Amino acid sequence: MTSLTVCPSTSTSATSLLSDYVRRILAAPVYDLAIETPLQPARALSEALGNNVLLKREDLQPTFSFKIRGAYTRLSRLSTEQRERGVITASAGNHAQGVALAARELGMRATIVMPTTTPALKIEGVRSRGGNVVLHGDSFPRALAHALQLAQSEGATFVPPFDDPDVIAGQGTVAMEILRQQPGELDAIFVPVGGGGLIAGIAAYVKYLRPQVKVIGVEPHDSNCLQAALAAGERVVLPQVGTFADGVAVAQIGAHCFEVCRHYVDEVVTVSSDELCAAIKDIYDDTRSITEPSGALAVAGIKKYVASRGVTGQTLVAIDSGANVNFDRLRHVAERAELGEQREAVIAVTIPEQPGSFRAFCQALGQRQITEFNYRYQPGKEARLFVGVQTHPHTDPRAQLLASLAGQGYEVLDLTENELAKLHIRHTVGGHSAPSLDERVLRFEFPERPGALLGFLERLGKRWNISLFHYRNHGAAEARVFVALQVPDDELAQLPGTLDGMGYRYWDETENPAYRLFLG
Repeated sequence: MTSLTVCPSTSTSATSLLSDYVRRILAAPVYDLAIETPLQPARALSEALGNNVLLKREDLQPTFSFKIRGAYTRLSRLSTEQRERGVITASAGNHAQGVALAARELGMRATIVMPTTTPALKIEGVRSRGGNVVLHGDSFPRALAHALQLAQSEGATFVPPFDDPDVIAGQGTVAMEILRQQPGELDAIFVPVGGGGLIAGIAAYVKYLRPQVKVIGVEPHDSNCLQAALAAGERVVLPQVGTFADGVAVAQIGAHCFEVCRHYVDEVVTVSSDELCAAIKDIYDDTRSITEPSGALAVAGIKKYVASRGVTGQTLVAIDSGANVNFDRLRHVAERAELGEQREAVIAVTIPEQPGSFRAFCQALGQRQITEFNYRYQPGKEARLFVGVQTHPHTDPRAQLLASLAGQGYEVLDLTENELAKLHIRHTVGGHSAPSLDERVLRFEFPERPGALLGFLERLGKRWNISLFHYRNHGAAEARVFVALQVPDDELAQLPGTLDGMGYRYWDETENPAYRLFLG
């Protein structure tokens, strides 16, 4: 488990900071608009983990996210003059919907600047609540910069999505409810972290009243701005941010948020996208509700924490922070959930290219369920199979499967953690390239929106022939493309500059074993 433990501070200034936030939290008028959400037992998850797991159901708020708390608190503090001039904010979705609804309730105009990559569900959510949507830029920082310019030029009040004391106080009312709803045993609260407003508010309230309760942040591996800041002792800007959990895709923790977190957050745990998919499934199994990836962070963090520490019999709370997810994105979640639960292994197997080999391989698997099987004939003495096999983390782990096949003489390559294999190879198994093609194999990510694929191809240009291409729309903010270019040896030195000039994240996968086995 990737984690960072922090020693809470007991200095006078830090204690004063807590007391100020507690006063703000107690005075926050969130219930003019928000509801007190239930603290619901997750019975199946509790039994599986050997701990009492409780879900704080913030996905049940009017905007399906906790963000309404901070947004309404901030807007309620505005003067009459400020209300007349209206408000502007930047958001990838949940804060935007909160500001739109709060502004409508308080009778003021709200303009929301959203990245062009924002899921359609969240854009429609803002418009349906009376907000004026402005789509600008393909990332949150660009949307933010434009929102700040608009606020200055129009004289409107900018409402920060997380880095504001009133916003933090509004989010802190989540902790106020948890301590009231669970007055007895409570060992730790797991909190999803993006810009830090939610965890700062929760940490301030909990550490003031029940300092023995741990406050543990959970971030994606590729969006760990709080973990990085705590390790450095100061706020840092991540060079790039993963977007699978778009609700927490923030490159830098807020300044006000970090001032609380650096003293009062006990630990930060990071999780993978596959683990998030598994957590979404866990929440669904217990509640029959579907959360967005960022909403499942806390559950994924609890699972990782319990597995690494071996804790049992504890009471652990997970903040289920939001449910604003595009329906078409669920196919990707379902596809990866089994991997995240360690209930599926993806492997490449070499078998003799002769009659009866398939049957012999299936016999070698025993009673294990095959979840995927890809093969294409090619001349030669050996055949390569791309296979998904059902496993179980306790009764039949992946390592046992690999050892069993190796013991029966099979050459096996484990691809379960190979992103290229999981995203693309499984959909493109079909034959090898000719030796003379001079292929360079690349994986790209770029903002998903209408015309994005055409824009990608135009930036790529016509200099080199495309010999392989795979794209699949996952309903996410980022498009993922797998492409092979025919680049002669005497032009290889010019390739990195061309790719860098495109402005997209990319990985050179030419030596990836999954590609070499099935397509190279």
